[in-house]
Amino acid sequence: MFPQQCFACGAASGSGVLCDACLAELPGRLAQRCPVCGIGQPLGEVCGACLREPPPFEATVAALDYGFPADRLIHALKYGHRLSVTRLLIDLMAAAPVPAADIVLPMPLHPARLQARGFNQAAELARPLAQRWGLPVRLDGVARDLDTSPQASLPWKARVANIRGAFRVTAPLAGMRVVVVDDVMTTGATLAEFARALKAAGAERVENRVVARTPAPA
Repeated sequence: MFPQQCFACGAASGSGVLCDACLAELPGRLAQRCPVCGIGQPLGEVCGACLREPPPFEATVAALDYGFPADRLIHALKYGHRLSVTRLLIDLMAAAPVPAADIVLPMPLHPARLQARGFNQAAELARPLAQRWGLPVRLDGVARDLDTSPQASLPWKARVANIRGAFRVTAPLAGMRVVVVDDVMTTGATLAEFARALKAAGAERVENRVVARTPAPA
């Protein structure tokens, strides 16, 4: 009802989370990406890494690159409990075509992490997205059993080892096409391990939908 300040720069933003200038500067909004892992690719072709060693998931769609001001929005959601920013993030994610899928699953949190944070940010994104897509969302039947070290603090090889065996899937997924919703994809190690667990439970296809993808190092 009342005008507000832009979350990123503090300028007047009307009823929006961001002002028009910051909205126009969202990184990677129209970027061409590898259709498998979501990393930026000049022509939108499959990247060399996915050609050499295909991941256990089939597709990734990222709304943005992980950089200013997208990083501030995601940090505010995850660590500042600013659930109001989800409406912009959901709008950005929903701009992509509706996935051809049977079910939507948010990336699960370990119970200790969920208790400390108070909510699962992936679930806050997945529920309204599933409603817009006209797909069912499931919040049970998948679990994260290992309370691993934060992935952001580890090098790539250590991330793979850190997350191995972290997920347990009891949901009946035989022959199903699954969409996994998460906030940030960095190396893809966590999403790959979750996809392995979903495939082991019978999922036919796994597609990732994320707010932001960390760009490849320069």
